[in-house]
Formats: sequence, C-alpha cells, structure tokens
Amino acid sequence: SSDSPCPNCGDQSSLDGVIRSCLDCFLWGGELYLFEYGVSPTFFLAKARGGTCTLAAADPPEDVLHRASFLLENGFGGYCLFRNNCEDFAIYCKTGLIVFTSISVGRSGQAASFIAAASSVLSSPLRFLTTSFSGLAVVGLCMYSISRLVSDIGVRRDVKKIPVERLVAADCSSESSVEPPEAVPPLPAKEKET
Repeated sequence: SSDSPCPNCGDQSSLDGVIRSCLDCFLWGGELYLFEYGVSPTFFLAKARGGTCTLAAADPPEDVLHRASFLLENGFGGYCLFRNNCEDFAIYCKTGLIVFTSISVGRSGQAASFIAAASSVLSSPLRFLTTSFSGLAVVGLCMYSISRLVSDIGVRRDVKKIPVERLVAADCSSESSVEPPEAVPPLPAKEKET
C-alpha cells in the first residue's frame, strides 16, 4: 500500500530538512535529472534553463560523501526557497562552496534564473532602444544569460570553500549563510593516531 513505510527507508513523513532515502523514494514516480559540474561558459549559456549545470568543478566523491553525511547528522540550516534549498545543499556537498553576501540568492541556479528572468524583463533600459519585438527578445535573452552567468557559483567572487565542520560550527546564525571565514573559529587540531 502507498501508506506503508518504505522497507529500506522507514517512515520519514514527520522528518524535516535533509533526509537519507533510497532512490525509489527519492524519485517517487518522477524522473532523475543530471546536474553537470565544471561545464564551459559556452555550454552553460547554451542551457537556457537554470539549475541544470554550473561552471564550478565537483570535488572528489569521498569529499562529497563526507560533506553529505556530516550535514545529514548535523543539519544544513533552515530551508529557504531562494537561499537554502535542496539545490544549495547538493551544490555545497559537491563543491564545498558557500556564498558570503547578504543580497545573495544562494547557490541555486533555479533561483538565480528566476531572478535573472525577472530582472531582464523589468529593469532593462535597453528595451526602450529596440524597435521590434524580436529586438526586445534578443536584449531580454542577453540580459537573462549574463545575469545567470555572473550569479553562477563557479564565477562569483563572494564565495569561499569552507570545510563542512566549520560550516556546522558557525551554527548558521543567520539561517541561510555562515560567517565569513575570518569570523569562524579554527578547527581543533586533529590528534595523531598511534
């Protein structure tokens, strides 16, 4: 029955935030889409839909799994559609990159694309220079593409690679971002194994 808990995952219906699930529960009748890391700027711009790729390179699988497991046990902060969502979690786990700005839309390509689309339609003074609908469409597409490109975590200047232990230690006091690296206390020195 559809009300029975998954034999692999158990009943997680009352849980909030990031959970561990099997692939069947994750997909839940949907499709699996591949997010691509380390793409070229040309490839990035050719993908008109945001949230499908980034110029940022992915870290080795063991680093990615360590971050994901650590955050699963310790939390990733409160959910926010534009600043701390599931795409932000995945991008952080894959890259270790965090955005340090108060006006950020987070790491999410989908959120950045939404903002880019809105700004290309609403704020372009160039739209008054176009004399046809096709000219307006070209200007809008160019603004949308440039906005997406400059907001990608792989090219932004306001990102830092932060170890997951420091991210969690910072306690995400602002609900969606961590303190700049200078304000985060250093990790304790690891004891030597004998």
